[in-house]
This record gives sequence, C-alpha cells and structure tokens, in this order.
Amino acid sequence: MQHRYERIALETVSHRIVGVATLAADGYRSRLSDLLNAPERDFISLTDATVELLQRDGDATHHDFIAVHRQQIVFAVTLGEVTDPVAGSLLS
Repeated sequence: MQHRYERIALETVSHRIVGVATLAADGYRSRLSDLLNAPERDFISLTDATVELLQRDGDATHHDFIAVHRQQIVFAVTLGEVTDPVAGSLLS
C-alpha cells in the first residue's frame, strides 16, 4: 500500500496537538475523516508532534511519536501534505 504524510492539528479539551499522520495515498483511508472514523482504531498516531496546553501558559513540548485517543478529540483540521517527512523522526 502506498502512503502519504499529512500535517494535522487536533484539539482536545485541554491540548492542541500538531503532528504528521500517515494516510493511504488514495482511495479509502486517504482522508483525515477516514482516519478519525475508522471503527477498528481507538488511537490516532502522529509523528513529529508538538503538544501545547490550551488553558494555561507554558512551553510546548515536542515528541517523536504520540498516540491520541479518538474519543478525546474535539476537532481536527488538515494543515497540508508533507512531501519529505522530518529527518530523524520515526518516519525516516
């Protein structure tokens, strides 16, 4: 299966998480909505992720990998395709 990488932003009640998701190149599971609605998947996996607290000041933290439970996501948005995943992350 061919893959593509897309930078997405997820928000929970208390966090904003921006990272790179792996999606199918085309067809089923090629859209963010497919990833969010997949009944067999409880967690959304992101690489090269930045996590910010929403309700208080503080520095954002960076993580090579993070898994976010789907039921915690309040909203999600696509930020654009990543043509060359970040060097040194788990994607390379």
